[in-house]
Amino acid sequence: MTKVEKLEKEIQELSRQELAAFRRWFNRFDAAAWDRQFEEDAQAGKLDRLAEEAISEHDAGKSREL
Repeated sequence: MTKVEKLEKEIQELSRQELAAFRRWFNRFDAAAWDRQFEEDAQAGKLDRLAEEAISEHDAGKSREL
């Protein structure tokens, strides 16, 4: 049995309150992981092309105010 399978089994056995607590924790954990990945990608220049494209389209009048 893999670690993920073991976790799935454990999660299925949580009470409603435990599941709610786990869900809150996991949401914070997942958001922090996403933030770290985004920051790493930004620092590595992986988002530069997208930013340049957005600026170019804005300069060409292809954007609108939200």
